[in-house]
Amino acid sequence: MSRHSAQFKRRVVKDYLSGRVGGSAEVARRHDIDHGTVRKWVAAWRLHGEAAFRKKFSHYDSRFKLKVLRLMVSKDLSCRQVAAVFDIRNPGVIGIWKRQYDSGGIQALEPRPRGRPVKQPKSSVPPDSTESDETRTKEELLAELNYLRMENAYLKKLDALIRSESQSTAQKTQIVAGLRHRFPVEGLLKVAGLARSTFYYHCKASLVADKHAPLKARIRSLFELHKGRYGYRRITSAIRRLGIVVNHKTVQRLMQLMELKCLVRPKKYRAFRGTVGRIAPNVLQRQFDADAPNRKWVTDITEFRVGESKLYLSPVLDLYNGEIVAYETATRPAFAMVAGMMRKAMRKLKHDDRPMVHSDQGWHYQMSAYQALLARRGLTQSMSRKGNCHDNATMESFFGTLKSEFFYPNRFESIEALQAGIKDYIHYYNHHRIKLKLKGLSPVMYRTQPSRH
Repeated sequence: MSRHSAQFKRRVVKDYLSGRVGGSAEVARRHDIDHGTVRKWVAAWRLHGEAAFRKKFSHYDSRFKLKVLRLMVSKDLSCRQVAAVFDIRNPGVIGIWKRQYDSGGIQALEPRPRGRPVKQPKSSVPPDSTESDETRTKEELLAELNYLRMENAYLKKLDALIRSESQSTAQKTQIVAGLRHRFPVEGLLKVAGLARSTFYYHCKASLVADKHAPLKARIRSLFELHKGRYGYRRITSAIRRLGIVVNHKTVQRLMQLMELKCLVRPKKYRAFRGTVGRIAPNVLQRQFDADAPNRKWVTDITEFRVGESKLYLSPVLDLYNGEIVAYETATRPAFAMVAGMMRKAMRKLKHDDRPMVHSDQGWHYQMSAYQALLARRGLTQSMSRKGNCHDNATMESFFGTLKSEFFYPNRFESIEALQAGIKDYIHYYNHHRIKLKLKGLSPVMYRTQPSRH
């Protein structure tokens, strides 16, 4: 008889499932029992619920014992694991059954009669039939075969749940429902230990309409509209702008269920150490914010490769809202590309606008012609320190976004196709791609708010 009451066992299991720090070893220490016993009780509770701790005086026949041993051998389970599956109170008896079977075969598992035991021939593999089968009818043998087939199919699906230590009535129902086209429902319910009413209750509950179906459709529509460029934060912001109240955690969970994952931009940092030829001071000093348009501009050049050809992009970005003010592309990184870009940007300035223009220490920006171009319009030149790309982090961030959302996911047959694609993407980036730091607005929408200017 067990020296622990059912109430004590339930208390230990609830202590373990409460999630307190320490695991089974700490729970065992608190209740002065063996930690293996804790694991056994928890496994039994998860598999059988309240019935696991009810008093039970069972007599196991040879067929049941053989079934236990076959599962243990085929699934490579321990005595504790098999005992939890079949709700056997003492896992030690399974080891006894195995030694009996190894020494005497199926007959050694039969209840021993009084008197001197009969020595049985040794066997190492459980037979598929016994000697008594010869005297049984065909219907009895077919019924047993069908039951064993159901049991085997059920236990295969149950095995994954046993190993993860998680099985509920709903999961049992799911397994039975998946096998009902092959076996009778009554037999499967007997194998699973489910009541008929419980099974049909969970079947009906699974058919209830998904309350998040409209939200899922909205999420997928926005995700596809932006070609996978939006994560759950931007998706949440876009949905809220439509007047729908939704929590960002709900959007994140639904996107995970639908396997919608946004494009992840690779993070790279390559520092160049060379001669420090400082033409202009670092006026920006990593102050990547502005209180009005056309106060701080940043610029740089990036390279694209299509086959054996190259394309260079030179944009100007306004730190007020992250908008691309102007850009120029060319197949060679000549100074004319930078000069043309800067002239386009200057034509958008008002008479009193005098933005600071920040760049790295590329040779284009060290040329006297570039300095003269800025000086004629009264613009202040600022330069990053040599070998420190973080001084121009906003521009580098735009290049990373452009390549991860547009260039890397697509294939281009020619430079002309790439140029057309860059034009479309920059228009999308300025007018439609929202930013959380801009309160869920695109750069142009943020700049043109009536309440601001």
